[in-house]
Amino acid sequence: MKLLAIDSSGLVATVALLHNDILMGEYTIHNKKTHSQTLLPMIREMMDMAEVDVSELDAIAVAAGPGSFTGLRIGASTAKGLAQALSVPIVSVPTLEGLAFNLAGADAIVCPLMDARRNQAYYGIYDVSGKRPTTIVEQDAAPLETVIEKVNQLDRAVIFLGDGVPVFADQLKADMKVPFRFAPDSVRYQKASSIAVLGKYYLEEKQEMTAKDFAPIYLRLSQAERERLEQGKSI
Repeated sequence: MKLLAIDSSGLVATVALLHNDILMGEYTIHNKKTHSQTLLPMIREMMDMAEVDVSELDAIAVAAGPGSFTGLRIGASTAKGLAQALSVPIVSVPTLEGLAFNLAGADAIVCPLMDARRNQAYYGIYDVSGKRPTTIVEQDAAPLETVIEKVNQLDRAVIFLGDGVPVFADQLKADMKVPFRFAPDSVRYQKASSIAVLGKYYLEEKQEMTAKDFAPIYLRLSQAERERLEQGKSI
């Protein structure tokens, strides 16, 4: 089985190619270019280097959200286009579960954090000591104060990772009551290899869908939608 994984939910664009249990390639870029500029060229170059033709793919795994609305739409449209053209299924992987899987095998509780603006975060809490992350708190969008309260209630040491770490580091240092640390840069951000392995697990469990049925997981309204609602309330 050959599976292509895509994650454009955050600041990085990352793609990976998994052949059964072998990671054949991973390509990650963290720059100021939009994912629409980078994603398809990255896929093409990685697969050329791996000497795998796109027609050999059996499935597409994609980080489904939450995350950047624009990034999620780009990833979704890329995955849906490829899956439809190749007549292969899409495997939807929650973004924050993918982030947690970066630390798979550690005897630890982890809390992925993504900056959702307005001092809010996309977050989840997971035990990563097993083969796959075990969900303690389902991924959600909440004010950072709520996230800190949820983590403190566990009364266990925790590792934070994700693009929210540099954004919220000072507040975490001020308000955390349990021992905590930040994941190193090498595993802090999205990795398509994590989406690939989780995608393989989901595929083995028959948790797949057609391109037509796949949709991103946003968890909250976009800024434009919120502004329209606010304008409506003020009239």
